[in-house]
Amino acid sequence: MSLLPPIDITVDHLRSTFCLGVAGNFTGHLEQAGEAADFTNVEAPGTLPKGIFPWYVPGSGTLLGTFPISSDVLAVPASAGETPLRIQIEPELGLLCDLVRDTDGTVAELTPRWVAAFDDCSLRRPDTVKISEKKNWGAGSKGLANTGFALADLAVDGPLASMRLACFMQRDGVTHRYGVDSAIPTYTLFGQPLLDWLVARLRSQRDSDNTPLEDVGALLRNCPDVTTVLVGVGASRYEPYGATTFVAPGDEAIVVLYDADLHAPKQVAGHIADGRDDELFGASILRRVARRRE
Repeated sequence: MSLLPPIDITVDHLRSTFCLGVAGNFTGHLEQAGEAADFTNVEAPGTLPKGIFPWYVPGSGTLLGTFPISSDVLAVPASAGETPLRIQIEPELGLLCDLVRDTDGTVAELTPRWVAAFDDCSLRRPDTVKISEKKNWGAGSKGLANTGFALADLAVDGPLASMRLACFMQRDGVTHRYGVDSAIPTYTLFGQPLLDWLVARLRSQRDSDNTPLEDVGALLRNCPDVTTVLVGVGASRYEPYGATTFVAPGDEAIVVLYDADLHAPKQVAGHIADGRDDELFGASILRRVARRRE
């Protein structure tokens, strides 16, 4: 049986949680998403992620202040003009951390509390500068499973060592593999190094006119009552279908975080295709129906 205790997640309880994402934590994803060129002016040592970005800031007067998370609906914005809006599922590990601050409000430490299947669904907008402009277009922009797993650390050789991330799209009754089924420990940056890196980025990353990055730490300091942070750890690579297929109303977007000691990838795909989600014990499953948002 899975070593991670299951927990219920009430999405609405996250309205006071600061939310951010990691850019480029799976080799090849940015290139597939057509966003690698955006980071030409970003200096990142070796294969490390490019940086972090905000996608929900509690109390903000901007669009980032709109609570975007849903466990069952994926909102598809109406097209503007003749150019169709292109939205892609982004399967990720969602990580909730408790936040410890210095006396000046700066982040000092992030302590893991739980993980769950997460969809950092993105709007492919080549006319934007900042990553955050592609991430939150209102309620239903983001997806989080209503079940997850409690944990005390992110040790690569700990309970998450056997966990994998899978992603599917169901369209017109047919189930397609959307994301490459990937082992969680194969994230470029994971475990305590990821937590240390996140703290460092929150303390040192600055806004710049010629990069897609922002001063996320400053946004967090402006939320003095926030005590938890939800992190989208990074999107896995796409299967050919996922790289070329965008979400349309009526589609079902599915992200599965599961234990490979309990289920084989082929078994997971079969159960999802047959709608037998409840038989995938020890799994965190996010299934959202895409609906038009006017």
